[in-house]
Amino acid sequence: MYLIAIDLEYRVIIGISGMVILFASFIISFVISQRKKLQYHKDLHVLHDEQQRMLTEQNELLEKGVQQRTAELSKQKEELEKTISHLKLTQAQLVQAEKMASLGQLTAGIAHEIQNPLNFVNNFSEVSTELLDEMEEALKKDHKEEAITIATDLKDNLRKITHHGKRAEGIVKGMLRHTQTSAGKKELIRINALASEYLKITHYGVSLKDKTFTAVIETDFDESIGKIEVVPQDIGSVLLNLFNNAFYAVNEKKRQLNGSFQPTVTLTTRLNKSPATGEGETVAIIVRDNGFGISSKVVNKIFQPFFTTKPAGQGTGLGLSLSYDIIKAHGGELNVETKEGEYSSFEIILPI
Repeated sequence: MYLIAIDLEYRVIIGISGMVILFASFIISFVISQRKKLQYHKDLHVLHDEQQRMLTEQNELLEKGVQQRTAELSKQKEELEKTISHLKLTQAQLVQAEKMASLGQLTAGIAHEIQNPLNFVNNFSEVSTELLDEMEEALKKDHKEEAITIATDLKDNLRKITHHGKRAEGIVKGMLRHTQTSAGKKELIRINALASEYLKITHYGVSLKDKTFTAVIETDFDESIGKIEVVPQDIGSVLLNLFNNAFYAVNEKKRQLNGSFQPTVTLTTRLNKSPATGEGETVAIIVRDNGFGISSKVVNKIFQPFFTTKPAGQGTGLGLSLSYDIIKAHGGELNVETKEGEYSSFEIILPI
């Protein structure tokens, strides 16, 4: 019995000791766990503070960068605005120069066209004055038959003076009609007559500017074309530009080839009919020259503002650009076909 009692007491002590050890282990583990959590939170807080510090520094750097970039952009904007303002001014000056160049060509052509009938008027007037003197002498000598003959010659001269005077008057009226400002008002006009008139004017103008200039001019007008509605002075400006370019191209080729070349400029009009109705839909005006043509490298740029193939000082680069805009404003097209070294052909297509 005594042995059994000792064994039971020993077991109880061992059990209590085990529980104490387990509890102590739990307490130690709990304390260690709490310390680790506390250290983790401390480390997390330190990391958070470090991140906040770095974020603040980055924000400050970004803000400085944005301010600096904003200042640079503002400066660039001011410079760009100045550049744009300068370009607009330059463009306006070049457009005016192009208009004045066209006006000069037009004026030269008109002057040359009017000069012919004026020469006739002046010559017949001088001859008529001399005939009057002769008639006065014949009448004094009572030579009636001679006086009658002189009077007949005088009548003939006066008819010629009247004819050429009216011719000059018609030229002036026609050119005033085509050069007057109409604020873009469209009119019904005969395109064949308009194209022919501007071809003559341009040719005369070029001939006056360069006395050595010669060119063969060929025309092929489609007489089935009636009147079409356009702004005459605008279309005239386009034609003037195309004719000037054509004459320049052939003259330059003749100069470079030392005269072993026949300059030729061709003007063609054509009525394009609808396949469905057979009625006219568009009118084509084709200006072709046998000059050097246009290089394939630059042909896509010729309608761009300020682009020119002419030497410096001989072209503003606005003629074709303005012409393109005018034709587009008429609902038409301005196309080019060219072969380098052989020819250039510009086709205006206008709706009827």
